[in-house]
Amino acid sequence: MIFFQSIQSVISIILMIALGYILKGQGWFDEKFSGSISSLITKVALPASIFVSVLKNLTKGTLFQLSGSLIYPVGGVVISYIIAYLLVKILKIRPGRRGIFMNAVVNANTIFIGLPLNIALFGDKALPYFLVYYVTNTVSTWAFGVFLISNDDPTKVKGENKAKLNWKKLLPPPLLGFIVAIIFLLVGIPVPTFVNSTLTYVGSIVTPLSLIYIGIVLYDAGLKSIRFDRDTVVALLGRFVLSPAILIGLLVVGQNVFGANLNPLLQQTLIVQSATPMLAVLPILANEAHGDVKYATNLVTTSTLLFVIVVPVLMQIIQFI
Repeated sequence: MIFFQSIQSVISIILMIALGYILKGQGWFDEKFSGSISSLITKVALPASIFVSVLKNLTKGTLFQLSGSLIYPVGGVVISYIIAYLLVKILKIRPGRRGIFMNAVVNANTIFIGLPLNIALFGDKALPYFLVYYVTNTVSTWAFGVFLISNDDPTKVKGENKAKLNWKKLLPPPLLGFIVAIIFLLVGIPVPTFVNSTLTYVGSIVTPLSLIYIGIVLYDAGLKSIRFDRDTVVALLGRFVLSPAILIGLLVVGQNVFGANLNPLLQQTLIVQSATPMLAVLPILANEAHGDVKYATNLVTTSTLLFVIVVPVLMQIIQFI
């Protein structure tokens, strides 16, 4: 049953990637389309999507009630960043891939794959627990992960501007959308219905456009881009093995050492979310920073395809925790 649920959660994503691939092959998109679509997603649609999602799925009560549980995903993210950084140094991953690699290991595709999967596996009652990981992942991605990718711009490696700090990169539009949403939530500022509807419509284009973009880039790169080279294999192991293993370890320590009384559904939700595929917008972020877009696309595609196998295996493992 779990196996088929995971297939249904992933198959539509694979089909949208295939749509972008096919339409590009039919000559629907010119060379300027990819750049335009990446700007539309990162600067307009994604901030709108995050703003609406926070106000829709969070309340003041759940925000403060679940704040204590943040220590587990936050701890997992911090440890994963440290290990990912060490792997970059040990494996001598080249510029243009370093930021992508660290994001692939640490940050998950919670909103596009994690949310529908979580509802399919555990139902709406697990939504508050999902938001614990979602908040952590959102802040990690847009406050630190994006900075790692932009700072790894290979066109600036030998330039004089490498050491300069771009403050705009520290507050990208998606993170600003999240911060504004939290302010609206805490202060209780009402959002007019027409504004909420507009932002909902705009935000709803993020998932299909991001996945279509991946299909376009995949076509440009060719099917040969789907390969399991060293950097890809290590990143996949980091996402599907290292990240959930760290979180499982933290949960076990919290219960057995510190006597934390954790809801089993909370534990299962956090563990599943920690092993979701790489960010769908990873190739777009790589493109914005002149990074290795083919490598980012390969990571997203292979992790999405493998995810259908990972989920049932992980669900069997967490039954013993």
